[in-house]
Amino acid sequence: MIVTTKELFQHAYGRYAIGAYNINNLEQTVGLFRGNLGKSKSNGDPVDANKSAPFIIQISRGARSYSDKRFLEAMIRTAAEVFPEAVFAVHLDHGTEEVCYDCIDSGFYSSVMIDASHEPFEKNIEITKRVVDRAHAKGVVVEAELGQLGGVEEDVVGSVCLTEPAQAAEFVARTGCDSLAVAIGTSHGAYKFSGAQGIRLDRLAEIQQAVPKNFPLVMHGSSSVPKEWVDRINNAGGALKSASGVDEAQYIQAARLGVCKVNIDTDGRLVWCAIHRESFRDDPANFDLRPPGKAFMEAYAAYIIHKNTKLGSAGQLESVRQLVAK
Repeated sequence: MIVTTKELFQHAYGRYAIGAYNINNLEQTVGLFRGNLGKSKSNGDPVDANKSAPFIIQISRGARSYSDKRFLEAMIRTAAEVFPEAVFAVHLDHGTEEVCYDCIDSGFYSSVMIDASHEPFEKNIEITKRVVDRAHAKGVVVEAELGQLGGVEEDVVGSVCLTEPAQAAEFVARTGCDSLAVAIGTSHGAYKFSGAQGIRLDRLAEIQQAVPKNFPLVMHGSSSVPKEWVDRINNAGGALKSASGVDEAQYIQAARLGVCKVNIDTDGRLVWCAIHRESFRDDPANFDLRPPGKAFMEAYAAYIIHKNTKLGSAGQLESVRQLVAK
């Protein structure tokens, strides 16, 4: 069942965060759906109510152009039929104004993100307001961004600029956006922190106090970059040195401060990389793409279950279904 992020956030606010996972291919799609239903295996095991979670599928501009956007859309539609128990939103990640309009007009996306955070404050408001007006006219909800994260997201290179609480309140009021991605110290990619730094929960608390009550906040650049997966990649011939991400213990802390959506992309890539590197290392004579693909789907589903447990969304699927069915 495809729903809007607004519906998901109403249930999550202040209690847990919803995982927003980027996909690019069939294997990620299948693993993602299985994991969010608590199914780590491919043998038809039933939905595990204690592990099943609502979720957000994120499609980036890069994913849309990787082959053709219609392939991804068709896979998601098919997955919704194969896994009818799933409750999820389909979200455009880091869209330009033009791409947002394309997604809004398609009738397929329930949510879009307009990222004009690289623009001056007034220009960001102007662009975001145009997208909000067009999206709301078609029942699509809008995420915007204020402040800048470090690292690289698609073709945008960012330098850290924390979100100012007073500006966040003004931005929300003037644009009418439905959620706001805030910069609180994280970065895109596998190299988020050096040393013992973490997300700026103090700044997040100030932003929560400044924006309207129960207004959903979003945390980008939130992969945890687990050492286990980095080590597996490096032990299979990789060269990821000093990669570091968000402490998973901070997810719930952030959720209690208004973060309803946590973006996770890098971790999925690490799982993919480790499984495929190990597969080719351990079976160098293999030239069949399916064995590593099957191993990845199972590993990715198990990782999604783990992630949802840390986000607090595991076990929430049925109560969300009852809410959206009203």
